[in-house]
Amino acid sequence: MLPRRSRLSVLVFLVPPLLLYGFAVLLPIGQSLVLSLYKWDGISTMRFVGLDNYVKMLTRDDVFWTAFSNAIGYLVICLVLQLGGALLVAGLLTALPRARELVKTLYLLPAVISTVAIALLFQRIYSLEPLGLLNQLLGWVGLEHLQTAWLSNVSTVLAAVSIPEGWRFTGLYMLIVYAALIAVPHELEEAARLDGASWWQTFWRIRFRYIRPVWITTTVMATTYALRGFDIPYLLTNGGPGQASELLTTYMYKTAFVHTDYGYASAISVFIVVECLVAVGLIFLLLRRGDDK
Repeated sequence: MLPRRSRLSVLVFLVPPLLLYGFAVLLPIGQSLVLSLYKWDGISTMRFVGLDNYVKMLTRDDVFWTAFSNAIGYLVICLVLQLGGALLVAGLLTALPRARELVKTLYLLPAVISTVAIALLFQRIYSLEPLGLLNQLLGWVGLEHLQTAWLSNVSTVLAAVSIPEGWRFTGLYMLIVYAALIAVPHELEEAARLDGASWWQTFWRIRFRYIRPVWITTTVMATTYALRGFDIPYLLTNGGPGQASELLTTYMYKTAFVHTDYGYASAISVFIVVECLVAVGLIFLLLRRGDDK
């Protein structure tokens, strides 16, 4: 539908980023796929093993399935904090008469702070000896019996490493959702109120439906980032205690650089890529069904 000169211009501008994307993303994925068919320690000769790494991963490795279940729990907590928090704060911002820029800046600050600084901050917050902020707050409200070493307790460590990641990116997604909310035509909301719609009906039937494309993109971003989460859990606990906070990403890293089994680590990395693709597909499927309704 474009004139020939316009098609050529589009092609000229698209080819360089596509080449860069192929070199920086698709090529490493292809190399990981090939390497996953071999057993290699990084020094000796590579030995072809076919699908044995995948068979081992899916049938003979209990740590892998523990890491997978932890990754799902990590994903759920991050999504609740990031998407739920982003939608809540963005909705409140639209009703805030003053200081919007200040509030947006404060919520965005964690996204630009160093990951190491965030990890050190939450180590102090969760600390039991000396008493960290969280345990101090529990003591002040008379809940001393709930004080614990949050990063050393098997029952709390997964939530403890998930919360910093959720807190870190809530502000970023809040800005995206807020930009979509302020673009909703006021005429639609006013018409709904005149027809007797409640606050919830106006939000769900008008505002949320209008921002659905942005919401889908934000959900995909949050999901894929959480499934690839590595730095904060690794810095806080290194997957411990035991494998209570081991994620697929931390397990892949240790398999490659601690146990020097690059073939098996590549198989895990391929699984993570497939996992992300499946998650994105499910998101589009579920939200498309919502559109049909």
